[in-house]
Amino acid sequence: MNLNAQRRMASEILKCGENRVYLDQYFIEDIKMAITREDVRSLIKEGIIKKKYKIGISNFRKKKLHERKKKGRARGYGSRKGKKGARTPKKQRWIKKIRPIRRKLKTLRDRKIITTSTYRKLYRKAKGNMFHSVAHLERHIKEQNLTRRGR
Repeated sequence: MNLNAQRRMASEILKCGENRVYLDQYFIEDIKMAITREDVRSLIKEGIIKKKYKIGISNFRKKKLHERKKKGRARGYGSRKGKKGARTPKKQRWIKKIRPIRRKLKTLRDRKIITTSTYRKLYRKAKGNMFHSVAHLERHIKEQNLTRRGR
């Protein structure tokens, strides 16, 4: 049952490796009789000799993990690589923090809850990173009695 010659010829004709050549087990006698390249070509045309698919790396696990991450899973400390600043840069964190604070200050000033001078002082303090959040800003205003009503 040595079909090495036929396998080798088929691999050259199909332009693939010998391991990717599929020989149909039901037609072994016909394959044995094929001794020329022309015979092997005719067997390929008939579908007795075929080229197997290339074995690749599956994307299934990658897609599954991506779906889980979209849902918010697998994002804990154990799954993280790189520093905190690599995941969200310092500048992005600052922008996320300062914009709502400045927006709040503007609304307070426009509604005449705080004076313009108080607004300027608080604005500068916000720029100096004094407030962690809008809630912290409001707490500070309440504690220091900076509202017009508080005076």
